[in-house]
Amino acid sequence: MSLSLYDASISIYLTMLKNLSHFLDKAQTHAAAEHIELSTLAEASLGHGMGNFTRQIQFASDAAKSGAARLAGVEAPAMPDTETTFAELKERIARTIAFVESVKRDQVDGQEGRQVVLTFPGRTMEFTGQSFLLTFSMPNFLFHVTTAYAILRHQGVPLGKMDFLAGAQQPTA
Repeated sequence: MSLSLYDASISIYLTMLKNLSHFLDKAQTHAAAEHIELSTLAEASLGHGMGNFTRQIQFASDAAKSGAARLAGVEAPAMPDTETTFAELKERIARTIAFVESVKRDQVDGQEGRQVVLTFPGRTMEFTGQSFLLTFSMPNFLFHVTTAYAILRHQGVPLGKMDFLAGAQQPTA
């Protein structure tokens, strides 16, 4: 059995979005135990001009929903970047998950050759569906999930590799 475009995209977006939500749960527990304001975590960054934790969640959400939409040939829902609280960030992740779950296998599988064109100021990038996923969308998405994880780790939240890889998933027997 070969790996499908759906399995390499939608399944990964969903798993990592759920793990991202798990990061927020662990951060809230840590903040309560250590008497840290959640706003301190939301505003934390790694410095050097990088977006703060809130922006990393928004960027990861945008990457997942726009990636899924482009692969399926549908419109991604607009989500203004107005979140300021952990509750709002959790809601954004939940809305992103709901949208990505709405993308069906038959909308994505077989679209490896679909033309995907991204237009930026002063630059246009052209991809096939497969190259878009493998060289742009998934690396971009994982960059922002990883950066969100690193920000929380840097702030002392006790996240480990298994939180990143498996989130709150329980091991199967």
